[in-house]
Amino acid sequence: MIEQKHTITEIAVTDLLKKTGECHEKGHRLVQIGCTPLGDCYEINYTFTTSWDFESLRITVNDGDKIPSISGIYWGAFIYENEIHDLFGLTVTDINVDFQGHLIETRIPSPFKNAPPVTKVKKGGDA
Repeated sequence: MIEQKHTITEIAVTDLLKKTGECHEKGHRLVQIGCTPLGDCYEINYTFTTSWDFESLRITVNDGDKIPSISGIYWGAFIYENEIHDLFGLTVTDINVDFQGHLIETRIPSPFKNAPPVTKVKKGGDA
C-alpha cells in the first residue's frame, strides 16, 4: 500500500495567489476546491498534488469578502469557482470563464449559503 501524506496550511486570502503560484511552480496539479459553511463564515480548501502527497491551502471568508480567482494560474479552476459563487453566494473576482451565476441554476438562489444545521443521530434509534 502506498503511504499518503496530506498537509493543510491555513493562509490569509491575501496570500492565496502567491501560495497557489508556488504550488504551480513546484509542478503540483489542482485536485479540487471545496467550500464548507461554518456558521457565520466559510472554509475553502484548495487541494494540490504531485503524486500521492496532497497539500491543501485553507482560507476562511465571510459574506461580502472578495476571493481572487486562481484560474489565471490553474485554468480549470473556473468550474470550482463558478460553483462556489452559484451555490454559496460568495464573490470570486477575475474568473477566466465567468458564468455570471448561470453555471448552476437553482430554484433557490445560493442554496448552500444558509444551510440548515445538521443534527447527528446516534445509531440504534437512541436520540
